[in-house]
Amino acid sequence: MPSRPDPAQLPGVAGATGRYREWAPSAALRGCFGQLWRSELPVGHSGEVAVLPDGCVDILWRDGRLFVVGPDVVAAHPQLTPGAQVLGARFQPGAARAWLGLPLSEIVGTAVELDAVMGVRARRMAARLNAVGDAEVRQQVFARELAGLADNGTADAAAAQVFAQVRAGHTDLAAVSATLQLSTRSLRRLCHAQFGYGPKMLERILRLQRVLRLARARPRDSLAALAFDGGYADQSHLSREVRALAGIGAAELCAQWRG
Repeated sequence: MPSRPDPAQLPGVAGATGRYREWAPSAALRGCFGQLWRSELPVGHSGEVAVLPDGCVDILWRDGRLFVVGPDVVAAHPQLTPGAQVLGARFQPGAARAWLGLPLSEIVGTAVELDAVMGVRARRMAARLNAVGDAEVRQQVFARELAGLADNGTADAAAAQVFAQVRAGHTDLAAVSATLQLSTRSLRRLCHAQFGYGPKMLERILRLQRVLRLARARPRDSLAALAFDGGYADQSHLSREVRALAGIGAAELCAQWRG
């Protein structure tokens, strides 16, 4: 029987490693952003951090620089130093495409410096953030600067509905298309522009996120129960998908996520 991996050798999962908190954006940002967040790694942290795919796009500040982090299809492993502080703003589903002015299929799996997308306005924002020494004040400046960086539109209604339907577990994509009065080809085109990939990949990623929510809400549940209620065919299906998307085993992921 293969030995269980040493937890010390596994990457720490973002959102379950160090301090992580999120808060609701102000009214000025609410049309585009669903959450603002802050993450701090322990000063003594060593090893990788795995950021799991979640179907979303974020603007973040780290190491004095601003990035737009595109949608991921597998866990990302950003280079973070011990004690690193990161500020983030997570776009509402369907809002990033218009705000950034480019189809999200162009930035899948990448972190692009924000000034490459938004030019001098992003450089000025980074300079103002870097001039602040206090983390709480920087958090306030981050939100204020985002509000002034670009016109705040609203999420694409069809994309937001697709995300909500798939997140809720509606996996019959033909039915989702019919509900939105879209052809399957139009649904696929919409997903690539608004989420970076097709509806089947979106389904896989949101199903993983559903299991994470269940694992945290029901810490005593077995993997078999999580697989059943999360929408997987069985525990083996769950294990294969977690390994493919997160890069670690389902048991190890759930153990970290539950704390």
